Amino acid sequence: MLIWIVLIIIPMLFGLYAQMRVSSAYNKNVQIPSRGRITGAEAADAVMRAAGVTNVEIVRVPGQLTDHYDPINRRLALSELNYDGTSLAALGVAAHEAGHAIQHKVGYAMMSVRQTLAPATQIAASVANFVMIAGIFLISSAIGGKLLMLGAIALGLICLFQLVTLPVEFDASRRAKQQLVNLGVLGRDEMPGVNETLNAAALTYVAAFVASLGSLLHILMLLSGRRED
Repeated sequence: MLIWIVLIIIPMLFGLYAQMRVSSAYNKNVQIPSRGRITGAEAADAVMRAAGVTNVEIVRVPGQLTDHYDPINRRLALSELNYDGTSLAALGVAAHEAGHAIQHKVGYAMMSVRQTLAPATQIAASVANFVMIAGIFLISSAIGGKLLMLGAIALGLICLFQLVTLPVEFDASRRAKQQLVNLGVLGRDEMPGVNETLNAAALTYVAAFVASLGSLLHILMLLSGRRED
């Protein structure tokens, strides 16, 4: 029971805390306008152009915090509040996504690794929960052991992808913060709001990795106990 709490419950609570923190930080800083009144789309464009990235389309997408960079189509998607907004949160998120475009241009190694792992990880994520649940219910049978092993492999791939994602996200935020100040988009005294928003967002990636790692260790322990029986 204690092991289950440590490996499953605590990581789940950590994930909920991370989601609450990013929501709180974003909702707070999206209310604080930047002095320069530059929009998120303009900030992303400025950050990319300063790094020589001129072939990435910036588009508006619906939803909140649906922002992402699409390396295949070279498209930087910003949610409505961040595309049109002039807040500290909007500029921070927009510049962060521009940081991914810069990583793509310079051939940042960890981003390349993540892109390589992405297709297989999507498949693993689609089957991992079903396979693990079925394996636990059938744990005493031969098929149960095979399902658990398959689930462990899927979770291992997911964990690797999430581990690689951490330096990619941290590096993108580092580039974003540096460029926002260097280009004069924001003053140094405005950066605490950007830091708070991006640091909270980064915590969600850490929480996702911890949760997947806990689940993987739990499955491996079940497999180990099954062999001993």
